[in-house]
Order: sequence, then C-alpha cells, then structure tokens
Amino acid sequence: METDILTGVSRGEVVATTREAEQDQPNRLTRRKQRTRAALIAAAQTFIAAGKLNVPVLELTQAADVGMGSFYNHFDSKEELFAAAVNEVLDVHGARLDKLIASMDDPAEKFACSFRLTGRLFRRRPQESAVLLSNGLPLMSADRGLAPRALRDIIAASDAGRFQVRDPEMGLAIAGGSLLGLGHLLMAQPERDDAETSDRFTEDLLRMFGMSAKEARRLCQLPLPDIDELSEPESAA
Repeated sequence: METDILTGVSRGEVVATTREAEQDQPNRLTRRKQRTRAALIAAAQTFIAAGKLNVPVLELTQAADVGMGSFYNHFDSKEELFAAAVNEVLDVHGARLDKLIASMDDPAEKFACSFRLTGRLFRRRPQESAVLLSNGLPLMSADRGLAPRALRDIIAASDAGRFQVRDPEMGLAIAGGSLLGLGHLLMAQPERDDAETSDRFTEDLLRMFGMSAKEARRLCQLPLPDIDELSEPESAA
C-alpha cells in the first residue's frame, strides 16, 4: 500500500475518506432541505397564529431567513405552505394524543382524556393553539389531527354502550364546536382556570352523549398522563 511520505497517510485511507465524504453529501443536502422546509412552516405558523393570512411570500421567506428560490423548491404557493403548516400542527398533536392514551382500553375514557388534554393545550402551546383556532371549522372535518381520533372514539364508545350517540358525525360536530368554544373562552379569559374549565366542558359533553352524571364526573376526575409530554414540541414528520 502506497503512503504519502509527507503526511504518512496511505492512498487507501485517502480513497476511503473521499468516498465517505461523497456518501455523506446527499445526507447533508437532505438535512439542509429539511431545515429549510421546517423554517418556512414555522414562519407560516407564526403568521397564521397572528391572523396575518395575506402576508406576501417575500415576507414569509424573510421571516424564515431563506431565499425566495428556496421557497419554490418546497412549495408551489403560499396556500400550499399554509396548508402544510396547519397539517404539521394537526399531525404533531395527534401523535401526542396517540402516545398519551395508548394504554387505555375504554374508548369513552380515551375520548374524555383527549378532550381534557387538548383543553389544557390552549395555554401551554399558545401559538399552536392559535393556528388550530384560526382554522377551526375546516378542522372539524379534517382527516388528520384530533377529528378522526375523536370520531373513532365516539363510534367505539357508542358500539360498546358507553355513549348513546345515534349519528357519530353529528356527535363529532358537537364535540368540535365545544372544543373551539373552550379554546376561545380560555384565550379570552386568561384568569380562568384552564384545567377546571376543560374538565367541566368534558363532563357536560359526556352527559350530552348519554353518559350518567356520576360516570361522567368519575372519568373527568381520573389522573391524566403527564401533561408536560403534551407540551413538548415534537415533529410528526
């Protein structure tokens, strides 16, 4: 094996190092693209939370600290970016809930726990919650996030005799409207106790779904999973 006299490094070692660098190049490029996309989505979420939906693309790229060309490498339009930003929030929250209620068998308990946890989310994740509230009505029929999980639990709880809901989609609309009302109430009245209010909303909703007052109260008094896990920012990507 030939060795460079000055450096003492063999030609084989040089070739191996070069190959490793070449192999790592696509990984670095992928990571850079991921960072750019994440920066654009984060910027979009900030503007959505602030209600600034008419912001120009240039301002979005400046907030994300990326070039205009980089924007169009990832999204065809501002509307596509905003949709991705909302979907990111839905996916992250849905993944959190899945993790926190995974050990529960009772679908009624899953529904109640998810509603109580989401109520507490409004204060602990204000920007994320503002994105959800600003897109409230469309999200009630979204195929990701809280809506499909709530519908799943309503159907399962009704099949198990835990709920008396004849029309699950109507039940979902009632639950979604209640959740949006809860969120707006908590944001409008910062002095209000979010945990107590969330539990009272959940208890009344369970009774509306045909559960006895005693059982609804019992479910809403059960210990919740670690709320700090719900507050930790994660990515569902």
